[in-house]
Amino acid sequence: MNTQMNKTWLITGTSGGFGRAMAEQLLARGDRVAATTRRLTSLDDLAARFGERLWRSELDVTNNADIVRVIGKAVADLGRIDVVVSNAGYGLFGAAEEVSDEQLVRQLDVNLLGSMRLVRAVLPHLRAHGGGRILQVSSVGGQVAYPTLGVYHASKWGIEGFIEALIPEVAPFGIQATLVEPGGARTDWAGSNAERAQPLSAYEESTVGAMRRRMAAAGLQAFRGDPQKIAKAMIACADEPEAPRRLALGSDAYEALHSTLTARLAALEAQQAIAFSTDVDA
Repeated sequence: MNTQMNKTWLITGTSGGFGRAMAEQLLARGDRVAATTRRLTSLDDLAARFGERLWRSELDVTNNADIVRVIGKAVADLGRIDVVVSNAGYGLFGAAEEVSDEQLVRQLDVNLLGSMRLVRAVLPHLRAHGGGRILQVSSVGGQVAYPTLGVYHASKWGIEGFIEALIPEVAPFGIQATLVEPGGARTDWAGSNAERAQPLSAYEESTVGAMRRRMAAAGLQAFRGDPQKIAKAMIACADEPEAPRRLALGSDAYEALHSTLTARLAALEAQQAIAFSTDVDA
């Protein structure tokens, strides 16, 4: 893998949020960026500023043939890819019973299967070039779960399992991967980029209704994460020679993960006797 400052990055979901922030910072420091987005015009200003160091393409992560084609073209035009940032995705809000079948399928198709397709398509190129780095954008919601986000959590818990298994599979080829777990950040993830299920009146006075009211009242200011700082930390992570398995970003992410994992470990330890009792008798 190219460990020098000047790398070639492939980043999905660059029209805004972390993907856009990363692209700006990387181009400003002299790297090359292959940026994919659903709206090519959203990158016009970066193209004007940075010229041919920005390679861009529209990409639908639900279309495997499209992914293979775009990655192949990027590698052909740029020569190689050093770092892949799987960032495309969106939030879906709604209780399990409220989410429609179509919403459920699309959430998993974009967030989970789309990320898996991207990684699978890029691996042959990374192997051919002797290694590389994958940053898979997950979420604090990849290990912690909240009411109204069940399907979103399913997509993130799913991609975490996929990447966990992938890490030892590709290590012999010099390929490393990190699960990035940001907390709430001041992007448009919960705004116009999000999708919401039709609320059911039965849930109005439940934890679901309470969560909806709390989020509506808090607004963007409730989120602590700075997208520019999160992007900077992700870039710094990829510059390190050894990739951490996970990267928690945001004080809220750290606090929620610490609390959840501590409670989960305590619950597991309390079940030690019953767990051992179900083994085959010696």
